[in-house]
Amino acid sequence: MSLLANKVAIITGAARGIGEGIALKLAGHGAHIAFTYVSEGSAPKATALAEKLAAMGVQAKAYRSNASNYEECETFVNDVVATFGKVDICVNNAGISKDNLLLRMTPEQWDDVILTNLKSVYNMTKQVIRPMMKAKSGSIINMSSIIGIKGNAGQSSYAASKAGIIGFTKSIALELGSRNIRCNAIAPGFVETDMTHYLKEGTGADEFLKKIPLGRFGTTEEIANVTLFLASEMSSYMTGQVLSTCGGLNI
Repeated sequence: MSLLANKVAIITGAARGIGEGIALKLAGHGAHIAFTYVSEGSAPKATALAEKLAAMGVQAKAYRSNASNYEECETFVNDVVATFGKVDICVNNAGISKDNLLLRMTPEQWDDVILTNLKSVYNMTKQVIRPMMKAKSGSIINMSSIIGIKGNAGQSSYAASKAGIIGFTKSIALELGSRNIRCNAIAPGFVETDMTHYLKEGTGADEFLKKIPLGRFGTTEEIANVTLFLASEMSSYMTGQVLSTCGGLNI
C-alpha cells in the first residue's frame, strides 16, 4: 500500500541515522524526497542515499544546507519548490547534542545546540508554510525528544531546545489548522544510532536499559513508522500532538 504517492517530502539532517530511516520509509510509500546534510564529510553518504532513493522509483535530491541558517533554508525550499513543484511534508529532524553540566557549559555550546535544534525548526517552518498555504494542505513533523519532556542532568541545552520544539509545534498547529496544515511532534527515547552506541556498550549499560519498560533501545525504523503515520492521511485529524516513542521511558 502506497500512503504517500506523489507527495513531496523535505527532511533535514537525513544523511544518516533517524533522518536516513525516515527518508527510506517515506520513499517506500511513494514520496519524492528532498533532504539536507550539513558537512562536507557527509556528502558521500548523502549521494549514496539519493541514489538509493532514486532506485526506489521516486525523485530524490540531496542538498548541502545548514538548517540553522535562515538564508540557506530560504534558498533550499525555493529550489525544492522549483524542482519538485510543491512541498507536502516537512520533517524537521536536524539536531545535535553537546552535553555538559551547566556549571561547565560554555555560551558557545549552548548557542550551537539552540541554533541547530530549535532555530532550525523556525527557519524551515517559516519557509514551507508559504507553499503549503497556497495548496491548503500540509504536514509538518518536528523531531523533539523525551528529554524535552523529562529533562536530564547534563543536557540542559538539549532539553531546552527539544522542549521549545514542543511549544512551537502546539502554537503552529493553532495558527495553521484553519489552512488544513497540521503540525505534530515526535519525542523519541533512546534510539540505536551512532550517537547512542556508547550508552549500550559502556559501564552500567544493563542498569540503564532497566529504566526502559520495554527493555531495549528503539530503532530508526520505529521512529520512521511514526513519522509515516503523521505524514499520511492516517493522522488526518491530528495536530498539535506529541507522540512519545520511547519504550515507556516517560511513564
